[in-house]
Amino acid sequence: MARAHSSTPAQRAQWVSELIAQAGTYGVVTRLSRATGVSRQSLYSWTLIGLLALVQAFTLAPASPVVGADLRRAILTLFVAGHASYRGIQQCLLGLGYGGVSVGTIAGVMAEAQERALVWFASPPASATPRVLALDELYGKQRRAAYLSIVDTASYAVWAAAGPVAVDSESWTLLLWEVQEHGLRWEQTISDGGRAMAEACATVDPAGAHRRDVWHLLHQWGQVQGRLDRRVEQLRAQTPTVARQAARVAAGQRPRGRQPLSDEAVQAARGAAAERVADGLRYLGDELRRLSEVVVVEARGVLSSAQRQQEMDALLALLAELATTAEPVAQRELPRLHTHLRHALPRALGFAVALDGPQEQAASALGAAGVALLGWAWQRRALLGPTPTDLLAQLPPAWSAAAGPLLTAWEQTVRASSAVENWHSLLRPHLAVHRTLSPGLLALLAVWHNHRVFARGVHAGHSPLQLSGVPDAPTDWLVALGYPPARPGADVTPMPLAAAQLAQAA
Repeated sequence: MARAHSSTPAQRAQWVSELIAQAGTYGVVTRLSRATGVSRQSLYSWTLIGLLALVQAFTLAPASPVVGADLRRAILTLFVAGHASYRGIQQCLLGLGYGGVSVGTIAGVMAEAQERALVWFASPPASATPRVLALDELYGKQRRAAYLSIVDTASYAVWAAAGPVAVDSESWTLLLWEVQEHGLRWEQTISDGGRAMAEACATVDPAGAHRRDVWHLLHQWGQVQGRLDRRVEQLRAQTPTVARQAARVAAGQRPRGRQPLSDEAVQAARGAAAERVADGLRYLGDELRRLSEVVVVEARGVLSSAQRQQEMDALLALLAELATTAEPVAQRELPRLHTHLRHALPRALGFAVALDGPQEQAASALGAAGVALLGWAWQRRALLGPTPTDLLAQLPPAWSAAAGPLLTAWEQTVRASSAVENWHSLLRPHLAVHRTLSPGLLALLAVWHNHRVFARGVHAGHSPLQLSGVPDAPTDWLVALGYPPARPGADVTPMPLAAAQLAQAA
């Protein structure tokens, strides 16, 4: 193992200076080696280090680009819209002509923007009108921690985003109290039925309406349906093998395999039973989807919440009966599905109870047949007109006073937490790049989302904040954070290529 020389840094600096000053003089290295007891190779190595240090000391460093408004805007735009990492932003800026911007410069711009976003979220311009909020959790690489989000279902505005924090009732309670302190009021919450969210909502708003997401119920039903369908396909694929085994037995040979199946009648019965159960579950699933719609029209008219509940009770009874006749694979799936639906349906169908009043008021003026006609038109609104105003324009003028409030109530009914799912779909690319999102990054992305203008759909031309009742909200999220607006036709003076490469290498 090599040993360090006993000389001090000051001594080595003096020796190296003497060698550099007498460079080219014969015998100077030998003489100094004998006088100091240092090998010639060490003296040569120290001399080279000293020369490199002198060159570096007198070499002018490439000038760093001035972090102006255009550069800040480019960095932040690449982050939110390009889902880029700091190194990726650096490469993009070099290709766009901004020169070699260091990662430290990019990190400084991001840190400043995160502080401004946190300040913005400390007092967001919340609407005074009570809102319907969607709650959900997004898990990252940590199993016991997640990102908690509260999103407005009508405008898709993000009112709170925290994480990664423990997924428990305490975390959700603190988050709901925080948005309450910011002035946000709600008349209803909707979630996927997580226990932590339900306990927090019951603590913060014990008298409020806390709904269950219908989409998650249908999704779970679809997962069970898929497993049963795959079981049917598996039994069908086994039929030729069973036929070959039966032929071997008929020929006096032993069947092959560890657990051979050679009875074609038994195999056919198993396949028919599995197919019957899968078809029965598919029919009940279609009924569940129909009864979960905002408007359910039958021959007797538009169903009330009580009539809808009766149909759901019959559906659960048929599902329980189907589970008793199923094969062992389905007997494990169907009872769990039945139990889950039995506990979830009361809160999932809570929206139907809220519609009884508007439907009864409309029926008193238009009659049951008139409300049924409105329900028929509502179910076909994609063809007749996507908005209540379009539907009212095609009805007799005398119907407007009674039909208008009912159509509006149907339009404003919330059955799913798709708004928060949409927000999480925006977070996932950033979470994949950065692995963990700090509170500052979450706030920065939320400010960008709240101010961005929808380019298509029914909300085209408006931002989430404008849809939330803040008409004067700026459409440029960087202006909302205090940055100057973009200059039209702002030119970028690129650095020379050699300087840019040197800056990037540094």
